[in-house]
Amino acid sequence: MKTKATLVALGLIASASFAYAAQGVTADKITVGSLQDLSGPIAGFGKQIRFGMTLRMQEINEQGGINGRMLDIKFEDTQYDPKKAVLGAQKLVNQEKIFAMLGTLGTAPNMAAMPIQFAKQVPNFFPVTAARQMYEPFHKLKFSYAVPYYDQMRIFAGKLAKEKGANKVCAMYQDDDFGTEVLEGAKDGLADYGMSIAVTTSFKRGATDFSSQMQKLASEKCDMVVMGTIIRETIGGIATARRMGFNPIFLGSSAAYTDLIHKLGKGAMDGLYATMTAANPYLDAADKNVSRWAVKYKTAFNEDPTVFSVYGYNLVDIFAEAATQAGKNLTSDTFVKAMETMKIPNDIFGSPAQSFGPNKRLGSNETRLSQLQSERWVVVSPYSSLKK
Repeated sequence: MKTKATLVALGLIASASFAYAAQGVTADKITVGSLQDLSGPIAGFGKQIRFGMTLRMQEINEQGGINGRMLDIKFEDTQYDPKKAVLGAQKLVNQEKIFAMLGTLGTAPNMAAMPIQFAKQVPNFFPVTAARQMYEPFHKLKFSYAVPYYDQMRIFAGKLAKEKGANKVCAMYQDDDFGTEVLEGAKDGLADYGMSIAVTTSFKRGATDFSSQMQKLASEKCDMVVMGTIIRETIGGIATARRMGFNPIFLGSSAAYTDLIHKLGKGAMDGLYATMTAANPYLDAADKNVSRWAVKYKTAFNEDPTVFSVYGYNLVDIFAEAATQAGKNLTSDTFVKAMETMKIPNDIFGSPAQSFGPNKRLGSNETRLSQLQSERWVVVSPYSSLKK
């Protein structure tokens, strides 16, 4: 009888402790990680994502946390370097014992980090990159919100070229997974309209001089240029073209949709088109919910928010909702099951509705188009998506 009673007691203790037995989950805290570029070529994005994530984390904790557990986010700097992403992932997964990786910035850092995460059942949640590899091939621990760069360009490259009467479409792209994704989407999008990429030119990640690329495209008399570029490459490429008197239609992906383009490049960037979802949260936005949020962000961090701030804020918000729905017994399995039933409505920033399921790891495949007009992003198209 004593032995039986002891076994029952031990079972009760084990059941009680199981509620926070998952890595990164204790009785009073959930620890998650994030790999950001905080000092490299896209550190502007990394800082904004980190601030957005931090703001939502603080709000969640002020409101009592997630089922009574405080949320703690650990950040590691990748400098947009896959090798540093590996080191950062190893630290977060093996030393900090994180429950999930949230909002990692960049295609290459994510690709480098995911194998380390998955070996310890650590989900890769809402990476800030629109590469297809963030949800393909299927893996139960992958959850992505961003319509792929390929889809973005497939939808709008040919459509814009036809609308603007472009006869010779060219491309300048970063020579990596990101740039190639943009290029391939543009090629197939133009093919849908019986067109093709006439000339391509590429550059290595971290490049700062784009004179040879723009000279080549100008000499070829390109009247539309697809840009597989991020911040400084977009600014540097377009500014170089303007100085040469070369003024084609420029089309970028969501990686170029940021206030940093017009803040740093000024009026020379006007006319640039970029694909996007959530709108940049200007302080004087017509929607008072957006303007109030923007003021709160600026009060907290002493700088204007950007769409990347929104990405960071929203992804923590959705993670917290899924973790809440998973209940007190938070494990990777209960979290995955909660995510597979998630229905996420449109938000104040104009993000499209999202949903997930047992075989669905991309929340939405809708995207729209904005243009820089008088140094301000203006939405110029409704949402569109590829028919699957």
